Amino acid sequence: MTRILFICHGNICRSAAAEVVLKEMAEKAGRHDLEIASAAATREEIGNDIYPPMKKALAAAGYACAPHAARQTTRADYDRWDYLIGMDEENRWDMRRIYGGDPQGKISLLPDWAGKAGQEIDDPWYTRDFSGALREIEEGCRGLLKVIRDE
Repeated sequence: MTRILFICHGNICRSAAAEVVLKEMAEKAGRHDLEIASAAATREEIGNDIYPPMKKALAAAGYACAPHAARQTTRADYDRWDYLIGMDEENRWDMRRIYGGDPQGKISLLPDWAGKAGQEIDDPWYTRDFSGALREIEEGCRGLLKVIRDE
């Protein structure tokens, strides 16, 4: 079983959307060997569902959203998950702080998987571009699924 955990600031937009997207892509690809979840780098949205504008963007793109409750990542997640994937450099910094570093090289950013190292997925909470963020998330998830398939 390969375990993938997506991380963003509050776990109500980008990481939650990445979880939804990759779960559907994995299902369509017959990849039942993947465990996929998401979490927050911060505590401010704990327990909250996917943010309504992101839910709307997901629905418009044909994704069904299961009930969601934001949670914060913990130090124990570092040992439990094989891939810890953030959306921006602030997420990466937060993950390293929470996990006490990255000795096994598990931390990456989602654009890295789409061949866009050094780029970030902007937080649509601020940009209000939920559809644009979703397109970038889909691109990263497609790349991630391809790399994992080829491993």
